[in-house]
Amino acid sequence: MTKINKSIAILTFPLLINCIGQNQLGKKIVPTAITEQVGYDTDDPAIWINHQDASKSIIIGTDKDSNGGLYVFDLNGKIINKVLGLKRPNNVDLEYGLSLNGSKIDFAAVTERETNSVKLYSLPDLKEVGSFTVFDGETERSPMGISIYKNPATDEIFAIVGRKSGPSDGYLWQYKLTEKEGKITGEVVRKFGKYSGLKEIESIAVDDQLGYIYYSDELFGVHQYYADPSKGNEELLVFGKGDFKSDVEGISIYATSPTTGYILVSNQQKDTFNVYLRENPSKGKIAEVPVSTSESDGSEVTNVNLGPKFPKGIFVAMSNGKVFHIYDWRTVEEKIKATMK
Repeated sequence: MTKINKSIAILTFPLLINCIGQNQLGKKIVPTAITEQVGYDTDDPAIWINHQDASKSIIIGTDKDSNGGLYVFDLNGKIINKVLGLKRPNNVDLEYGLSLNGSKIDFAAVTERETNSVKLYSLPDLKEVGSFTVFDGETERSPMGISIYKNPATDEIFAIVGRKSGPSDGYLWQYKLTEKEGKITGEVVRKFGKYSGLKEIESIAVDDQLGYIYYSDELFGVHQYYADPSKGNEELLVFGKGDFKSDVEGISIYATSPTTGYILVSNQQKDTFNVYLRENPSKGKIAEVPVSTSESDGSEVTNVNLGPKFPKGIFVAMSNGKVFHIYDWRTVEEKIKATMK
């Protein structure tokens, strides 16, 4: 999504797409908005819901570089806050209601590859509230993927972290997040996750309600495990094998009820998202959504009503060009239904 003129093209690009029409874009869905450009290379977004006024919810995204950053965008794609000088921040995820200094805070957690650490920031103000190193004692570290799991029964919060390379089993480490000396830190509670060895594992997603972890094993498929460490490290399922042109990438989960919905996985080199049933991904791909993003790496989705503009939520996907695309979920859903097998 390279821009010709940043100040003009960012605001007008969605309108231009609508004017171009089907002749050039074919059946691709088009975004409602495109974010302003970051400094180097967008990678992964997360969505924070403002429970006081959902229309003022924000998007947090990483800028992956040795002098990268963490950016905050409004729902129109405008940059409203940022933290710079991070050492190759890769993926980001967030959670609500973590105890810190006698209060409950919302926070974002981002992997910082060059320091082998996870950094944590309060939301929505983006103030650093903790950090911890990961994969201590390992030869292969370089953290990439991260997803946060909040156990609905206990309210315990965990970070599941992946890395650039690792062993054929125990590739992912899970950390329990706790307060220590007024800061958030992480304590490793398990090491799990099979790895094909074909390329790398980056994208990780957690379904808190159903209690599952999913992660993309690039060039192979999507693995499913229990999110609760007490339920063991048995692999439950691998799906998506043979469904992708090349890399299996960003994973997003859209709930249509407490137990049903869609799992969207980036078919990166094809510029589409493959869709699987949340309640039964073993059924295989049910639809494929062509998008306007270029080689989308990370993505996120919410089903929360964000106001008249996005009454069924949004789908956010990284694209080449230092930006993220913001899609009205209704457009995505319409295409899912139109392409369902």
